Amino acid sequence: MSLSDDAFRARAEKLRFLLMDADGILTDGRISVGPDGAEWKHFHARDGLGIKIAQKAGLGTGLISGRRSEAIERRARELRFDEIHQGVADKLRLFNTLLERRGLEAQEVAYVGDDLVDVQVMTLAGLAFAVPEAPDEVRRVAHYVTRVPGGHGAVREVIEVILKARGLWAAILETYGATP
Repeated sequence: MSLSDDAFRARAEKLRFLLMDADGILTDGRISVGPDGAEWKHFHARDGLGIKIAQKAGLGTGLISGRRSEAIERRARELRFDEIHQGVADKLRLFNTLLERRGLEAQEVAYVGDDLVDVQVMTLAGLAFAVPEAPDEVRRVAHYVTRVPGGHGAVREVIEVILKARGLWAAILETYGATP
């Protein structure tokens, strides 16, 4: 689903919250299990800094995952996510509950997904993002498909795209001594 630059910018201006799936977005989607049953996940440091930047820019952050993972829980708490929901069978129901509890409208939320269980939420979100390895059906409902795969900085790319559309990126770069 494509939007004109002006329409994308208008939607980005309304955003107050960034919500995402976990496996395939914050991680590359692979699940490694050791002989002792311990689960290993890999996270990208750029996503972590991106989330901190989004929070400083005033965006709330949260995740909705169909699975439960101690590694995901730990990383989300470390990054001070506002909402952490795991083991969720019905993401749409949780999305609607979150909107009501936080006093948000669907168009004030950006959502990043990578699989069919994310489509219902993506179709309601103000801006929907997908990663390039997502199925065609998921990429079709996204307003933007990242160039970077999930688990390799895709969340950071989403945040940059949103903040650039809002005209905030140059000021953020200045805080780090970088230039556009």
